[in-house]
Amino acid sequence: MPFQVPQSGNIGEWLQFLSSLSTPVIAVAAVLHLLYFSFLRAWCARDLRIIAGTLDDYTRGLKHRSVLERGIPLTTQIDAFVQDVNDVLSDASRSEDRTECLRRIQILDEKRRYLESLSFETATHVARTMIEAYPLSGVLGTVLAIGSALQADASGQSASTVNVVMERFGDSIWSTFTGLTAAIVLMFVNSVLEIRFNRLTDSRTHVREMVARAKRELGLASLRTEDAK
Repeated sequence: MPFQVPQSGNIGEWLQFLSSLSTPVIAVAAVLHLLYFSFLRAWCARDLRIIAGTLDDYTRGLKHRSVLERGIPLTTQIDAFVQDVNDVLSDASRSEDRTECLRRIQILDEKRRYLESLSFETATHVARTMIEAYPLSGVLGTVLAIGSALQADASGQSASTVNVVMERFGDSIWSTFTGLTAAIVLMFVNSVLEIRFNRLTDSRTHVREMVARAKRELGLASLRTEDAK
């Protein structure tokens, strides 16, 4: 049934029109929200691949590093690479590996953009927070329907306020149902993806700490070597 925009300035007609739009608007917004989560998932996977690839390049020259099987999660690969570097930093006897880490530190310096997390964290926060709007939107559609019925009675367009309220409330209850359903589905999707998103944040934190430690300790070791000469 096509939506007819009221031609007059009657408040009741406009309220009824807005109420009739609430259900399809909520449904469309929920579909777009799901697509947004899909985009965030792809964004997360891309950043994980970049981090894992960068650390793989950085640790490739080490004599002893983790042997990883194919198909293991990228976050596990990142943790293994970070641990390999931390092992080198903790063992002063591995002078060749420490020299190699210092030499290849420029790889991390050249690709520091993958550690920028503000945009991604803001996007995921918006996606999570806006789920709360769907139940409220559904209730708003129902309130608009009741308001249009009361306004119609005040304008003398209805003989019985109760009958009009019940009729329009029955139609508009679908907006509440749609809003609650959308919220439940999106909360489930968010619960599945939230762990992946948090692991990306944790991986970035571990890499930042590792890079800072490597620069600090390897840089000091290099200065001591030059002073000794």
